Amino acid sequence: MTHTLKETSLADKLAEVRACNLCAAYLPLGPKPIFQLHPNARILIAGQAPGRITHQIGRPFDDASGDRLRSWLGIDRETFYDEKKIALLPMGFCFPGTGKSGDLPPRPECGIKWRKMLLSLLNDVQLTIVIGQYAMEWHMPNDVARTLTEVVADWKTYWPQHLPMPHPSPRNNLWLKKNPWFEAEILPVLRARVQALLA
Repeated sequence: MTHTLKETSLADKLAEVRACNLCAAYLPLGPKPIFQLHPNARILIAGQAPGRITHQIGRPFDDASGDRLRSWLGIDRETFYDEKKIALLPMGFCFPGTGKSGDLPPRPECGIKWRKMLLSLLNDVQLTIVIGQYAMEWHMPNDVARTLTEVVADWKTYWPQHLPMPHPSPRNNLWLKKNPWFEAEILPVLRARVQALLA
């Protein structure tokens, strides 16, 4: 009976977050919180915010960025979308809109209202993959004065509990070309750890 109550409580909490409309007035496509979470997940991917395609599909990283991210991790779609293995918790849960040079920053309301509660539900996270500047500001607050490149280059400082990474978006192709050490040095180590955690 207790187990059932816990499951109900979890479902109620997640349903409350998914029904959130706290910043509806600022969202061009309206509220649609998108994330993936289960207490048993061993890997947490902390991203930025859903893009327009993700908003339309309703599933995180179901686009070119997701294809590259899965390649970086060395896993297939089935594993990636298994909530009992991988939690997907962006800094903002809804598409924030488009600016002059890409999507707008994640809305801050999600972090203030929901993020600590949702993170507290994750009981067994062994690796947190921290994607992009906004996620790094939350998960690595001591490094806010450094550039993303500097933080990623210093990845061994955080390993094996955390791994800072650039966003896998095609917009970052130039960054990847300028920083070949990321794919050559970091990805083989990342894939090995992911396989070990999911074995």
